[in-house]
Amino acid sequence: MPRMIYDYTKSVLERVSFDPVLFCKELRKAIKNLLPYEIEQLRKWLNNFTTERPELQQYLSIVN
Repeated sequence: MPRMIYDYTKSVLERVSFDPVLFCKELRKAIKNLLPYEIEQLRKWLNNFTTERPELQQYLSIVN
């Protein structure tokens, strides 16, 4: 069973995506709580999610 924190993290990031500063803050918190394989999944999800949100793409380096 996948950990619920990963799904919760994605929903939080989607909800705060209107504010790049808040998005960055939540992304940093997520990295502290996720397991390494979940961070990899999050990286892939973020690449797709930020395709239509160029203002958020600068924060992808946090996950890499």
